[in-house]
Amino acid sequence: MQAIQEGYRGFSVLLSVNWDRLYYCLAIVCALFLGSFFGTVMIELMSQPSIH
Repeated sequence: MQAIQEGYRGFSVLLSVNWDRLYYCLAIVCALFLGSFFGTVMIELMSQPSIH
């Protein structure tokens, strides 16, 4: 039980020290997702004939 508590405490310290790196990775993943989503929407809009 003590080993589990020490492991959890070590993980908590590691997470508190490196939280900004997790945010950077999350921001990169979100930017890639949104870029691909908007790129797909733009391609779909450009490929459809416009109605005048």
